[in-house]
Amino acid sequence: MDADTASGQGADSVAEPPRGPSSDAAAVRAEAADQPAQQPGPRTGIVVGHDGSAYAERALEVTLDLADGLGVPVTIVRAWTIDTAPRPANWEFGYVCSYSDYADAVTQKLTRDTREALARHPQLTVEFRVVMGGPAKALIEVSHGSRMLVVGSRGRGGLAGMLLGSVSEQCVRHADCPVLVVPPRA
Repeated sequence: MDADTASGQGADSVAEPPRGPSSDAAAVRAEAADQPAQQPGPRTGIVVGHDGSAYAERALEVTLDLADGLGVPVTIVRAWTIDTAPRPANWEFGYVCSYSDYADAVTQKLTRDTREALARHPQLTVEFRVVMGGPAKALIEVSHGSRMLVVGSRGRGGLAGMLLGSVSEQCVRHADCPVLVVPPRA
């Protein structure tokens, strides 16, 4: 007796995988794992992380001013997960969107979030990168060999900073290019 017969299914039927929140996220993660590795940004350019916060906005302002003065391109990076990604335009209850649907939604949100700052620097060449995964790893990978990596700082220090971990600290420790950590405005 084969497995299909034992389960009561005919030879022509195919068992559907269970669906639910955990299997949906697993399907998107599996599709993300099949994506090619992140390519570094331009060697002469500046890479900046942007998570949509006021701290990231400040880091973007500093980055754009630096890039403008140096005449170099900017790569704006946003790391995301299924939990942090905006819903894709084709999202419906019970429908599992693809990795590319989520990545497109994140790119659109990043573009909207940075539009105002970029309008003040129309001559700059800007590239957007969205990476499924942790922010420190994404920033380090994309900034490999770049002129500089810029990150915002939430200003957490002392015990809270050590307990929570810090993207900026990981970038400073592990990036192979200079890292500028932009403090919050005083």
